[in-house]
Amino acid sequence: MKIRLLSVALCLALAVASVSPVAAQTFPAHPITLVSPFAAGGPVDLIARLIAVPMGKTLGQTVLVEDTTGAAGTLGVGRVVRAAPDGYTLSIGHWSTHVINGAIYPLPYDLLTDLEPIAQIAANPLLIIANQSLPSKDLPELIAWLKSHPGQVSLGTAGVGSGSHMGALYFQKATETEFTYVPYRGTGPAMQDLMGGHIQFMVDQASNALPQVRGGKIRAHAVTAKTRMLAAPEIPTVDEAGLPGLYISVWYGVWAPKGTPRIIVDKLNAAIVAALADPTVRQRLAELGQEIPPREQQTPEALGALQKALGTPAPLQHQARALEAAVRQ
Repeated sequence: MKIRLLSVALCLALAVASVSPVAAQTFPAHPITLVSPFAAGGPVDLIARLIAVPMGKTLGQTVLVEDTTGAAGTLGVGRVVRAAPDGYTLSIGHWSTHVINGAIYPLPYDLLTDLEPIAQIAANPLLIIANQSLPSKDLPELIAWLKSHPGQVSLGTAGVGSGSHMGALYFQKATETEFTYVPYRGTGPAMQDLMGGHIQFMVDQASNALPQVRGGKIRAHAVTAKTRMLAAPEIPTVDEAGLPGLYISVWYGVWAPKGTPRIIVDKLNAAIVAALADPTVRQRLAELGQEIPPREQQTPEALGALQKALGTPAPLQHQARALEAAVRQ
């Protein structure tokens, strides 16, 4: 492991040295790759594609979204960590990929020190959703049904440590229910199996679940927030549905490899800020239940502070039992 870590550090050092001042000044000179660590059709992939086009307009170069899936997002993030710090390979992810994974997996990189924060994008709560074939019409009925079928029900996730997995673990602990976790390479394919009846329910991000809820393909029992969503005011909060205090929100951000010159970081940040100010992007994110942070929270420093606050040992100790359970699943 020590040799592997030294190898990664050496590669990063050589890559940093290869970025010339001239290259930084003329950035970008060719298309940029935004790496989504989950499968196409999921919430990360969707948000990446929403901001990619307006980012490209600001930067004057195409921003290409590429899905590099596996191990709850660790493979996609690792790809960016190992990339040259020249601004042409970026990582989009969230609370799970850039905080939680550091507490679950023995990563060959450090999420806090091997990436440069660019900007926070948005945040959304989770929805407790179920297949239309289930007999439950509300959350108490779903919980009662789960308790009457211990270990016989399947729940889909995007892998151990993903937002959908962590949300389900908190739900399981709060309801004292038993069910089987089924990992996928993203919640996009998990959603397809939920609609197809191959799994029975999920605790998924609102941005991924709302379109299917509106289409009548799945049923939403509650939102993991203190207040109802403006995008779906008909869905009750967990407090209203009888499971008070189960508040879970997943926030998103974009990062570059460690050592990316500040001038490039600032150009990328400006492109993301412009994308988040675009009326079409704002409307689409709102429709998905995503809340855009205030302008002062869209800076690299704000994203770094948020990630550091959640990624230090003390906050993660609060989730220790859930994380241990995640590893056992």
